[in-house]
Amino acid sequence: MKSFVGRVAAVTGAGSGIGQALALELAHRRAHLALSDVDPDGLAGTVERCRAMGVTVTSERVDVADRAAVESWAAQVVRDHGSVNVIVNNAGVALAATVDTMSYDDLEWLMAIDFWGVVHGTKAFLPHLQASGEGHIVNVSSVFGLISVPTQSAYNAAKFAVRGFTDTLRMELEIAGSPVSATTVHPGGIKTSIARNARVDQSVAEMTGGAERARAGFDRLAITRPEKAARQILAAVAQDRRRVLVGPDAKVIDLLARLPTGLYQRAFVLGSRRLR
Repeated sequence: MKSFVGRVAAVTGAGSGIGQALALELAHRRAHLALSDVDPDGLAGTVERCRAMGVTVTSERVDVADRAAVESWAAQVVRDHGSVNVIVNNAGVALAATVDTMSYDDLEWLMAIDFWGVVHGTKAFLPHLQASGEGHIVNVSSVFGLISVPTQSAYNAAKFAVRGFTDTLRMELEIAGSPVSATTVHPGGIKTSIARNARVDQSVAEMTGGAERARAGFDRLAITRPEKAARQILAAVAQDRRRVLVGPDAKVIDLLARLPTGLYQRAFVLGSRRLR
């Protein structure tokens, strides 16, 4: 997909952050939009800004953890727009907790959104993308889908799973000669609200000096603007790349992931012990 002009793109988590930036960049490139989020106010703001650029925009409050809701939305997008060419499975949440103290409820909450939300979006939209004759699936993983980090076991599990799921999907589409392709996105630290909205387990709060301090620590590592991330992601789609590393920190972490596993893991262990 070399051009987005006149194409129809669906984006989850479009009420803020990377999702909002992608919606605005797609509108700038003259794509028509189907946007979703669980935050109706944030979603409404994105819709208003995109419509001001003169493209057709529809929106729906969708919880990506709800398979039936995602499937219903995908069908509605086709009814509203006639077809769909791109699905960006971007919606996500964060959790900081050790495996020992993490509750099953928190683990299931994160996996339902960060992994199953991607699966629901992919499977719900794939038949419609194939029917359009030209389509692309964009699944957002993370640099935490490249390396593992203490207190991020649930997030690591979800993002590694998204990576494996999308890599396999890409190969299967190529084997089938499908008109649809797929790209995995590995963002580094992006200036979004995901850290401020994260669930922080008491064990992590005690380790870092409080939940707010833990969230602030992540915010300090966020060095890439969502607008820049959106441009990098769409460039990767236009080039039909298998993966895209978003931000300079993502490139560094990708290099770390290629080292012997014990090297970077020991560094994290020593750093975490000092923090404690």
